[in-house]
Amino acid sequence: MRPPVIVSAARTPIGKLNGALAGVSARRLGAAAAAEALSRAGDASVDSVLIGSVLQAAGGQNPARSIAFDAGVSLQVPAITLNDVCLAGASAVRLASMAIRLGESQAALVGGADSMTRAPHAVRLRGAVKAGDVDLVDLMVHDGLTCAISGDGMGVIAETANTALGIGRAEQDAFALRSHRRAAQARQEGRFADEIVPVDSVGDDEGIRSDTDLQRLGSLRSVFAEGGSITAGNASQLSDGASMGVLANADYAASLGLEPIVQVVASSVVAGPDVSLHLKPARAAEKVLAAAGLSVADIGLWEVNEAYAGVVIATQRDLGLDEETVNVNGGAIALGHPLGGSAFRLIMSLALQMRRDAVEFGVATLCGGGGQGEAVLLRFAGR
Repeated sequence: MRPPVIVSAARTPIGKLNGALAGVSARRLGAAAAAEALSRAGDASVDSVLIGSVLQAAGGQNPARSIAFDAGVSLQVPAITLNDVCLAGASAVRLASMAIRLGESQAALVGGADSMTRAPHAVRLRGAVKAGDVDLVDLMVHDGLTCAISGDGMGVIAETANTALGIGRAEQDAFALRSHRRAAQARQEGRFADEIVPVDSVGDDEGIRSDTDLQRLGSLRSVFAEGGSITAGNASQLSDGASMGVLANADYAASLGLEPIVQVVASSVVAGPDVSLHLKPARAAEKVLAAAGLSVADIGLWEVNEAYAGVVIATQRDLGLDEETVNVNGGAIALGHPLGGSAFRLIMSLALQMRRDAVEFGVATLCGGGGQGEAVLLRFAGR
């Protein structure tokens, strides 16, 4: 059976926490990206919707359903909201690809959306308080940035891994600088214009700092541990954004005269043996390459989510990657990491760069809270 293909992709600009997109809900962000992805897919008619969203509190039932409806998808098309934290958009691709391969679907709307700014604070009042003060829980932190198994914050877990793997502050800051410089260059050269649909007159990513340098990065204090190595400068930014695309059966796409961007060759997910993050992208990549009978040497481009600089550094070391092939347009340290809205952005950015450079194989891989990892293997469909 011919592999599923990505026929369209689009994303919103990524806004900083309390930034330009602070007034836009995850639903509206998702609908904007989804409507553009559907428009770019021409006459393709989706028969399923899989959308990731991590910060769902107060967002209404089944966000995927409302996002799809707002984007113009028929109410007769079923929709599923996924939440395996940062992996959600990649899981949407993996599950939609499985359905297409099995003949259960001919085209699916996939992706993810989150607004970290609009994540509410919560208080437990029902039957619990008779008098006195109450504590508010920040659901952005509780549901998005804290491991539900260990109770540790993602940053604390990442600091522990940095120490264990010998990843120091200077190396992380240098990586962060590279992310900003590459993202700034990609924006200047118009590469992000192929991805972004403006929202409320906001047309550019808000987090890219083209003027940063090692001195500025080095002046930032550690965030998660006294004398630690992780700062606001070498970790991903808290953000608002969405990314969406249309996957289709290759024969169905051909019947509509649609030219695929890439084929989805295979995908994989790994978990454990602990809740650490750093090496999960490498393990997921190894698994997907083994499934396809390929090696690291066969892969021309990589996207590794920059949850923390240490995650990408660990992945590069473990797999022996050439840094010139990794995150060539920058990543979440420069652009931002809107949780459920991130994974498909990686896949989209990789796919479009593969098409620009006529690179045959690429892998997008990332870690997720709770100690999981996921990878998607793409093949440029033009060959």
